[in-house]
Amino acid sequence: MSVTKDCNGKTIPVYTKGTVAVCKTVSGAVPSDSVYSITINIEAKEKSIPKPGQFFMLRATKGKVLLGRPISVYHVTTQYLKSKGAVKKEASKNTSSQCAQIEFLILKKGKGTTELCSLEKNDSVDVLGPLGNVFPRPKTKKVCIIGGGIGVAPVAGFAETLDDKSYDFYACFKSGKYGLKNVKANKLYVATDDGSAGTKGMLPVLIDSEKIKERGYKEIYACGPTPMLAYVKHIAEKAGVKCWLSMESHMACGMGVCLGCTIETTEGYKRCCKDGPVFDSRVLIFNKPAPAAEQILEARKNKNVKPDLSVKIRDVVLPNPVIGSSGTFGFGTEYKDVIDVNKLGAIASKGLTIEPRQGNSGVRLWETPSGLMNSIGLQNPGIPHFIEHELPAMLKLKPVTIANLSGSSIETYIEGAKLLDKTDVPIIELNISCPNVAAGGAALGMSCTTAAAATKAIRAITKKPLIVKLTPQAADVTAIALSCIEAGADGISLCNSFQGVAIDIEKGRPVFDKIKAGFGGPAVRPIAMRLVYEVCAAIKKLPLEKQVPVIAIGGVATWEDAVEFIMAGAAAVEVGTNTFANPNTMIEVIEGLKKFMKRKGFKTIDDFRGCAL
Repeated sequence: MSVTKDCNGKTIPVYTKGTVAVCKTVSGAVPSDSVYSITINIEAKEKSIPKPGQFFMLRATKGKVLLGRPISVYHVTTQYLKSKGAVKKEASKNTSSQCAQIEFLILKKGKGTTELCSLEKNDSVDVLGPLGNVFPRPKTKKVCIIGGGIGVAPVAGFAETLDDKSYDFYACFKSGKYGLKNVKANKLYVATDDGSAGTKGMLPVLIDSEKIKERGYKEIYACGPTPMLAYVKHIAEKAGVKCWLSMESHMACGMGVCLGCTIETTEGYKRCCKDGPVFDSRVLIFNKPAPAAEQILEARKNKNVKPDLSVKIRDVVLPNPVIGSSGTFGFGTEYKDVIDVNKLGAIASKGLTIEPRQGNSGVRLWETPSGLMNSIGLQNPGIPHFIEHELPAMLKLKPVTIANLSGSSIETYIEGAKLLDKTDVPIIELNISCPNVAAGGAALGMSCTTAAAATKAIRAITKKPLIVKLTPQAADVTAIALSCIEAGADGISLCNSFQGVAIDIEKGRPVFDKIKAGFGGPAVRPIAMRLVYEVCAAIKKLPLEKQVPVIAIGGVATWEDAVEFIMAGAAAVEVGTNTFANPNTMIEVIEGLKKFMKRKGFKTIDDFRGCAL
């Protein structure tokens, strides 16, 4: 479908900085802080004033998300006079910049919308728009307008441009009602799922194909959740009535360039941002959404559960699946005055070698967008010192102690393992993945042969549960994980830092003395997720007696990240870099997991572990 133009012609998008005039919660929305009204002042040419149905890409300038969010226009105020909704030109050739106040209704849902809803007066907003096509003007006086949830905003904005009482308006919400202040309908119908406003129920209780015919509607305009739009398409076409639907899709550019927002139509894939968002319902194809995983559906039957977050690594039980990652949490005692470390599931010690190490020379830390590079070089007091001084303090803490064992050769690993085996340390994590040492470390984890040999050598020395920590640098991480399991590993942790290079542009030289350095943080999470997913999928195919738990590492910053890793098959997660940014990260992850499990009806971690595989 081509871009629909109104009498003023096609609008011209601008990229500019807007200023927040008002940011407040919307009265009537339930919960009370779920929907916000944000009014933004922007400088715009006359032909850049938005028209009904269009949207803007909005991003809080001080925010941390990468992309703007597509938000539909709800209400526009400019210095131009308005006549029946159309912008009246003061001068037909006036092209000077004008100030427009544009109001948006925003459902606070993800990170981007949360940042927008947290803005204050005079804060800056990155603004791109107006974008997309518009709602075609009605050709009759028998008009039906339908809005569902936050989808009320664009159709209410459209309704405002029509003559008063020239249309009927249908609004549906889960609970409460909002966004209707400018609606001057002939008849206003409201339905709520919980009966808190209007008729109890959803859209079908208000309108169907027979009521469309009875009420004489000739044109229908709608925006809302996809299932609602599919229903509107069905009843409109069954009644033989023209129908326009405003669609929604994830977007990156809003300009038709990235091709990430395509939706399926009878004319092939169309761009929601450029070919839409308003489409003739007859070209749209609504496919049934994929059902939730079996575990998700089963858990819904459970009511008032008291979640059990415990996980088991062989015969050792962790009270919860959140572990302080090696190298980022010291020996646990360093943070005990900052957070309640006793709430953690386990603490993995700093990487330990048989001899004390001073680590690498030169710059050791370098911040990057959404990540941190490091070249520490396994600085540690040595295993004998650890056993005498740091280990007793760790064992006094409630979290399970995990000794991270490293070395420069198989012989030094063996020597260190012999010492640790004589202690009360419950679990050993065999580190064959450190990217910042010249010998040992990741060199041993690059092939199935060397990784299996290292695992087998340590397995022969100790009967303690043995986790093998793998490097993401290996060509086939899954094959290496399986070879370690075959050699006696009781668990797999992955992945250690990725390798990267940083250049100091003032000096024109690499930042780190060793050139390459480890890279971790939120930026690596999708790659780590892929590795965890692949390894867990392979382990799931093994006989039950050979299956071992996987501990996920890589960019965990929130409880949602932890849930994602667990659904990918991980039994536990290690939290590293984000502890430096927010020492409370692990506590927040634990509390978030509890609330998530209670809300979903999950009794144990195993109830949803691997449900995405």
